[in-house]
Order: sequence, then structure tokens, then C-alpha cells
Amino acid sequence: MAPHPQRLTVTHRAWPLKTPRGVETAVPIVVVEIADGDSRGRAECVPMRRFGESIESVLAALDAMKGAVSAGLARDTLQKAMPPGAARNALDCAFWAIEANRSYVTVAELAGLGAIKPVETAFTLAFDTPDAMAEQAAAHRTRPLFKLELGGEGDMERVRAVRQAVPAARLIVDANESWNERQLGEYMPMLLDARVELIEQPLPAGADDALAGMASPIPLCADESCRTVADLDRISGKYAAIAIKLDKVGGLTEALALAAEAKRRGLRIMVAGGIGTSLGVAPALLVAQGAEIADLDGPLRLASDRAAGLRYDGSTIHPADPKLWGGPG
Repeated sequence: MAPHPQRLTVTHRAWPLKTPRGVETAVPIVVVEIADGDSRGRAECVPMRRFGESIESVLAALDAMKGAVSAGLARDTLQKAMPPGAARNALDCAFWAIEANRSYVTVAELAGLGAIKPVETAFTLAFDTPDAMAEQAAAHRTRPLFKLELGGEGDMERVRAVRQAVPAARLIVDANESWNERQLGEYMPMLLDARVELIEQPLPAGADDALAGMASPIPLCADESCRTVADLDRISGKYAAIAIKLDKVGGLTEALALAAEAKRRGLRIMVAGGIGTSLGVAPALLVAQGAEIADLDGPLRLASDRAAGLRYDGSTIHPADPKLWGGPG
């Protein structure tokens, strides 16, 4: 129980994008803060439209939790009090931060992880024409790993154009549920030729039974098909890897549990995130400590980041400043 009654504050704002995505010029970010008079913890989330979330629904979900937070809700009881999603992620990560504050330790220490090490992130190439994606890649040719956002006619032209632009880089692709079984089979030789290392969510989440028992020469990674630990049985035999996103799984608590159980089952781990500030990436860095791939370049796609934001040295993300998130005091 907190030494003083806990108070939950919820705010939101639109953070301008560095480069517009179609008609979108900003990303909606919700920030929560839990304070008890002596300690505080804050965190952020971004609504996931793919799972039916909006800024309004996330704000309403958090507003509905204010009474429970005041009454002593804690991180362990939160897991059953809310479903997985962006709103629970913000609250969960804020609870981790305030627990660290109260205990005068870092969240990493609280989670039993020890010191956080730098992480290398993929650099995302937004879905565009083949020429535009190749141009994006060429402008960042020194980066070691690119993730291509795919999802439409001409996907193999996109892959070929990027491979030509950055012949030495590692490539992974995200099909965003846009292919069918026939296309996956047709594309595979071309993806192998382009030395693609991972294919994220090739088929729609509700139509991926066709992957069962498929001996894919390139590892397939479940994103929308795997939200929480409860989904691992259903994806067994279909995927070799899972993508863990804090807004999707509903917080650091579930993310750590999912990563541990997935590893126990022999699955590879990718830790990913959408576009957001360093406050959203900082908790994901803890999960990324045990992941093979990190896709956490969200802050680089904003016009500006938070004060005391994460330091990106090329594609290397350095541990968070305690003032940002996860530090004691």
C-alpha cells in the first residue's frame, strides 16, 4: 500500500512527425503519472488502431481507473483489472517507475535485470514507392539493419530497390498481414535472394493456420497473431519468432513474462514499438536486453523528442537517463 493515497493524472498531446505519413502530421501520445506525495512514476502509450483503440478510448479507459488507483491498485492487481492494450501499458510502466522511486533502485534492478546495456535498433523504412524507400535507405546507408514496412502491390520491387541501395545492410520485412499463402510462397525465392532475415506477420492474424508445419527458409515472426502469453499455444508450429510491443501486450510486466515463456519454448524475440517518444522506448529497452532484434527507432521519426530523451548514436540506443524513466529518487 502506498504511504499516501495515490493520484493518477492523465494528459495527452500530439507530437509532430519529422516526415508526414500520408495525411498524418503528428502522433497522439498519452502520458500518465502516478504520484503519492513522496514518489511519482510516469509513462506513455500510443493507441493502437489495429486493436480498435483511439485516443478517446484510451483516455476513457484510464479515466475509469482513477478510483482504483486512489484505492491502492498496484501493478500485480492491474494485470487482471484491465485488458492488454495501450492504456494498461502506460499504467503498468508508471507503476514500475513509482515502485523504483519508493525503493530507491532502478526499474532494471527491480526486475532483476542488472545494468542495462546499449541496444542496436533496426531503422524503419516507411511504406512508400520502391524508389522512395530506396532513397530513404541510401540516406541512412551506414545503418546496419533496416526494417521494411510492406503491404501492397509491388512489395518485391520495394525489397529489391532497398537491397540495391544498401547492399551490405541486414534486412527484415514486415508484411503487416497483407499477403496470402500463395504470395508468401511466390515471394520466398526473391526474399531469399535479397538476403531478408525475418518476415514479420505475412498473413492476417485470423488466417495464419496455413503456416502450421510450414518449413519456411526465412524465420516467420508473429506480431498481431501473438499479443500475450495466452496466445503462445495457438501460434505453436506456425512461427519461429514473436514481436513484443509494450502497447500491444499491455505493459512491461506482461512483456517480460511473454519474453521468458517464448524463450522457454524456443522462440526468437523481437522487441518493437511504434512511433513515440523516448519515454515509451525506455521500458522496452529492458525487454530488448534479452532479444535478438530490436526495432525501437520511434523517437527518430518525430520532429523532436522529450528533454532527457534517449541518446541514439547511429543505430545504438544508450540506456535511459534516470530522469526520463526508471531511476530512483
